[in-house]
Amino acid sequence: MVHPSPDTDTSRRTVLALIGACLASAPLLNSPYASATPLAAKAVGLDDPAKKEIAMELVSSAENSSLDWKAQYKYIEDIGDGRGYTAGIIGFCSGTGDMLDLVQLYTDRKPGNVLAKYLPALRRVNGSDSHDGLDPNFTKDWRKAAQDTAFQQAQNDERDRVYFNPAVQRGKADGLGVLGQFTYYDAIVMHGDGSDPTSFSNIRKRALRKAKPPAQGGGEVAYLNAFLDARVWAMKQEEAHSDTSRVDTEQRVFLRQGNLNLDPPLDWKVYGDSYHIG
Repeated sequence: MVHPSPDTDTSRRTVLALIGACLASAPLLNSPYASATPLAAKAVGLDDPAKKEIAMELVSSAENSSLDWKAQYKYIEDIGDGRGYTAGIIGFCSGTGDMLDLVQLYTDRKPGNVLAKYLPALRRVNGSDSHDGLDPNFTKDWRKAAQDTAFQQAQNDERDRVYFNPAVQRGKADGLGVLGQFTYYDAIVMHGDGSDPTSFSNIRKRALRKAKPPAQGGGEVAYLNAFLDARVWAMKQEEAHSDTSRVDTEQRVFLRQGNLNLDPPLDWKVYGDSYHIG
């Protein structure tokens, strides 16, 4: 056996010590006993499935006097607001274009469906409250289509594309939590996001003249109060929406409670009716 010289042995011990120190200081990425610092928990938004379900129930309480939002796929009536027929889970309207887009999507996915024949009429009545070409069987056919899971999915997808996703994205960009994102969603559902003074974007601009959102260095509660003030102003510009209880006895209740995350239990009223999510 050949023994290493003292110098060689010393050098080898030094190298081994350095390797050991490096291994000791590095996180054991493949070990179940790794002690690396865990990543910070991702903040929950309104697009979290549980929060989204709450949002759907809150809107349904105001739009349909029921928490059972999935029962509203078949809903359709003319509520006399100048928008023609209002229908489905989010109030698609024959006079505002979103019903036309929905039926077109459904037809793209399922040609020959029971509503496809109404596409020419929906194009003609867009922008008005007319039922021309829709009566007398459109409401009956809508309820028939609502039994089709393909139509239900089309309603879900258009709701998300036109209303839910833009509201959540804008809310997150403004630094708002779940409640703030919901106030945006409820506003865009009712007012749309066009160029008129009562549209969502202009409600937001009106609020920004009074307060800054968290993303601009403002306080969240102060900004949400300013936004809800602007929302109430917009609602009062239109007789059909002049009852502001969905703001006064719903959203402001949660804001006063400091429940910025919309954590259950939730108790509120809309149009005098009481609701609860446990």
